[in-house]
Amino acid sequence: MNSMANILDRRALNRALLARQNLLARADISVPEALDRLIALQAQAAPAPYFALWSRLKTFAPEDLSAQLEDLGVARGTLMRGTLHVAMAADFAAIRPLIQRGLDRFLTEGSVYGRALAGLDQAEVTAVARELLRGGPLTATQLREALAARWPDRDPQALAMAARIQLPMLQLPPRGLWRRGGQPTLAAMADRLETPEPGLTLADLVLRYLTAFGPASVADAQTWLGLTRLATTFEALRSSLMAFHDEDGQELFDLSDAERPSGEVEAPVRFLGEFDNVLLAHEDRTRIMSAEHKSRLYTANGVLRAAVLVDGFTAGRWRIEDSKAESVLRIELFGKVAKAVARALTEEGERLLAFAGKRAVHDIRIEVVED
Repeated sequence: MNSMANILDRRALNRALLARQNLLARADISVPEALDRLIALQAQAAPAPYFALWSRLKTFAPEDLSAQLEDLGVARGTLMRGTLHVAMAADFAAIRPLIQRGLDRFLTEGSVYGRALAGLDQAEVTAVARELLRGGPLTATQLREALAARWPDRDPQALAMAARIQLPMLQLPPRGLWRRGGQPTLAAMADRLETPEPGLTLADLVLRYLTAFGPASVADAQTWLGLTRLATTFEALRSSLMAFHDEDGQELFDLSDAERPSGEVEAPVRFLGEFDNVLLAHEDRTRIMSAEHKSRLYTANGVLRAAVLVDGFTAGRWRIEDSKAESVLRIELFGKVAKAVARALTEEGERLLAFAGKRAVHDIRIEVVED
């Protein structure tokens, strides 16, 4: 197990991750096929899953995802780590109960919301919220106000959090649709989605995680799922998995037939949207993002900015600024790049602007930033 053949360096881990995320080469697959592979996509920012799919698929129109959200083939709501995701409806319904114990930590006695709810029967809050939603979908504001009317001496936000964590809910369209907005409108998951049979097990979910993000450690999987105590699940699977180590000696697990390209395989430049999963799916993120870059990609209020990949690793950030006269794609790099890389960024930037539907009059500006 300590032989060099079983040690994966940072570049090898990087290329394995990019290959499975369709970031080495865009895949010629549909939105449902992509979501089946990727499991779920971060959706804290409404456009995020659209940019995630654009960067990974050969052919993707935003309407493809919006249509799936409108007919509830794809569901949007709270999943891993208590954050918003989109996933195929069957996956959403199967995954949500498996991660409940991880979500419960937001309401424990020592948490901010737990302290605000001290002495209150949280199960009663959940029951009231469930009854309210039986009458039909409610906006987040309406649900919060209805709960506050029932418990006027309690923090309304804490009451709403208790309901959202303990009662699986969906955010309904038009929230999350391409170029459309609206207040978050909530429905009980049980009223909209069927629970698939047989149900997904935690072991199944770990295997799917390795398919999408491996090779990975127990700590990596726990970080992605927002769960603890996964070591026993990995041990139960050990005989069916391959084991490796990274350069620091951390044990990594993987499927025997998974892609593990050489670290020398070329990686094209890529533009990732805000909160892209590939930057959030591991405890040790150095396989794609250095600690220095992490601090430069996160804003003060915790937003993971849209990132630029060069040679497979984070190398900067990007944003599109619109004015009446033009659209400007600003690419802010954390260091100098070769002219060939700058040309590749410009070419990919043109495709990004076209996908985003920006004005015919546009500009791409690349600069090196110090902050």
